[in-house]
Amino acid sequence: MACRLHVNRGHAVKRQLSQQEIDAVFQSSQGEAPGEPTRQKVTVFDFRRPDRIAKSQLRAIYLLHENFVRSIVSSLSAYLRTYLVVNLVSVEQLSYAEFLEGLPSPTCMASLGLKPYEGNAVLEINPTLVFPILEILLGGTGKVSTSIQREVTEIEQNLMDSLLRIVLHDLREAWKPITNIDFTIQSVDTEPQFLQVMAPNEAVVAVGIEMRIGESAGLMNIAMPSLMIKMMRQKFDQQWSVRKAESTAEEQARVLGLIKPSRVEVDVRLPVQSIQTRDLLALQKGDVLAFDLSVDHSVDVVLNGNRQFLGHVVNTGKKRAAVLDIPVTK
Repeated sequence: MACRLHVNRGHAVKRQLSQQEIDAVFQSSQGEAPGEPTRQKVTVFDFRRPDRIAKSQLRAIYLLHENFVRSIVSSLSAYLRTYLVVNLVSVEQLSYAEFLEGLPSPTCMASLGLKPYEGNAVLEINPTLVFPILEILLGGTGKVSTSIQREVTEIEQNLMDSLLRIVLHDLREAWKPITNIDFTIQSVDTEPQFLQVMAPNEAVVAVGIEMRIGESAGLMNIAMPSLMIKMMRQKFDQQWSVRKAESTAEEQARVLGLIKPSRVEVDVRLPVQSIQTRDLLALQKGDVLAFDLSVDHSVDVVLNGNRQFLGHVVNTGKKRAAVLDIPVTK
């Protein structure tokens, strides 16, 4: 590029500007000092993670595990015969090494098979949940010290096996609308760093689920290979398109008419009371059990295993009944 200047001072002066001078003029007009390199926007790309999945697919996985959480509440409440609160905390994508770094040590971990797909997933339950669950399974109340820092023994792992199978059954049912995955336990470990079922830099989808059992709370974490989930993108898109179809008022009325005659189990439960084993064995017909509770003490009203209301016991004729006071906030 060249430019000629013509200055009329009695005679014409011709001068040809160099390319460097022209660039300096444009840079100064844009507020840049001559000689400074032109700054360009740089987008960071991690070549170690080519298998990242789309945010829309992460949202679909979040909805999928919300259904899983709802089903596991009723399943584990019935199995443990106690009230649980379960919430889906997070669904995010990170490396397998980052997932392991966020786990406590020691803990209770299981390597899961994913047939018919290749690879493995990981299921982890925090020790703050494991030991209260073991206490309940052994007939206790679930109130244990939160400062227990030891590995789960082989006998305790066998006791946890049935609970893990219930969790995997509900997880299998939650994934059925997308694809059939046969989640199976392949191995159990206590140290996160020893369970190297994936490469450290391999991307995984980590699902964090908070569980509360009485006064104890902890996380249940699930990690699945991102590459396997990315291969299911078309199946997720198909399922998402079906979900977006809104039901009509007639369909809603029809479904409501189908569920109206269904029965709901209602239980009224007093707070947990304890009795010594020798007193229990000595009970006979006609004996009276005294509870350390006032007449006006509130009771839990449970619908299909879920605590829904607080109430109090009253008489209605020759029967006992419960008056609903306030709904339980969740």
